Amino acid sequence: MKSKILLVDDDPFTQQLFDGLLQRDGIELHKAGNLAEARQEFNAADFNLVILDQRLPDGNGFEFFKEIRAQRPQQVAILVTGYADVRDAVRAVREGLFDYLTKPFPSLDELVAVIERGLEMDRAYRAINDLQATLQTGPGRPTIIGRSEAMRKLLEQVQKIARLDTTVLIEGENGTGKELIARQIHLLSPRAKGPFLGLNCGALSESLLEATLFGYEKPAATGTAETISGYLEEATGGTLFLDEICELSPKLQSSLLRVLQDSTSTRLGSMTQRTSNFRLLCMTSTPLEDAIKAGKFRSDLGYRININVLRVPPLRQRREDILPLALLFLDQFNSKFGKVAGPFVPEAVAAMEAADWPGNVNEMQRVIERAVVINATGPILAADLEMTNRSRAISNGPLGQPIALEQARELFEREYFINLLHAVGGNVSNAAKLSGISRNSFYRYLKQLGIVSKS
Repeated sequence: MKSKILLVDDDPFTQQLFDGLLQRDGIELHKAGNLAEARQEFNAADFNLVILDQRLPDGNGFEFFKEIRAQRPQQVAILVTGYADVRDAVRAVREGLFDYLTKPFPSLDELVAVIERGLEMDRAYRAINDLQATLQTGPGRPTIIGRSEAMRKLLEQVQKIARLDTTVLIEGENGTGKELIARQIHLLSPRAKGPFLGLNCGALSESLLEATLFGYEKPAATGTAETISGYLEEATGGTLFLDEICELSPKLQSSLLRVLQDSTSTRLGSMTQRTSNFRLLCMTSTPLEDAIKAGKFRSDLGYRININVLRVPPLRQRREDILPLALLFLDQFNSKFGKVAGPFVPEAVAAMEAADWPGNVNEMQRVIERAVVINATGPILAADLEMTNRSRAISNGPLGQPIALEQARELFEREYFINLLHAVGGNVSNAAKLSGISRNSFYRYLKQLGIVSKS
């Protein structure tokens, strides 16, 4: 599908400029010389981007922008303005305008960069709308954003493994969405109609965890027994999900190993063995191999659960998913609090895409929830996100080992660009000026270094 752009400008030179600039595959340019023509064009087609001159023969482009936003709240638009009108353009940004450009255009490179980012924002909006439509008409599956290559590969693995009735180990940093992956496996499996029972092995005491897993029987004065079935029984026909399995005590590791070996379990206080027929999904934020090497986890149990391993990538390794996730959370929290905060201004998007998100998706949820809470309405600025970047020493790799000069240079450049962006509140134009390079070249560096999406 070609991207459709509506250009509203009465200047023949500007129309000719955009004709030459956008004559390429993937772009379909519609032109209007005044507001009457613009309204006709806008009502006749669905545009990915609208580019508006502020001063038009029959009215003001900013006023038309408010009209189209009332019709299509997610319409991405760019205002073209003279230097004298910049204050009005800034006001328009606060009312939901994606960005503005000043005439004469600083450079064609900068013009193309702004257009590309506007189209990227539109793609993200549409991806979220498609996802929400699927959720409303589908079987209530977990919301997993997977536009990035890393997530596409992971979801392909999920599709294949889900159909096999075998144990799966899900590894990944805290906050990456490992439980969502586990629920997706369950829903795609032959056991989807059975129960999905989850238990955090690190959140309960050993005795309570053991009783919850195995259940118990306690003789009563009436001569009958008070019985509570455990998750090992209740998960029969379905899925048992053990979160942070590396936190199991040595005693419970031994007990779980016996269950996996003979598919039976015994309630505490009972001598009767009961058949356990469930699929085991395990999750850990600590690599299982590290726990085994450190002597904290039994190797024989490790072999039992380390049959199929899925590794959920951290957010910093799938930056293409940052904007769609942010828009999804923005919509969710607007609905939750009855607000109309948004959209994100370009500088806020740049700041989010530049951040390393050590808390991953969970951290992003908290950041956006706070931004929605403090904004009753209107765009979300970079300052509203209150993010701080966690830098690291560039002489060492992730495990503290010395790294090659070329890799160190890449890390240095990445830290330089990230810190520069944070110093100016995520404003790409200001950061480019401070760096001494053009905005387009600056943005190209951000893409090459993985600071913003390459899509």
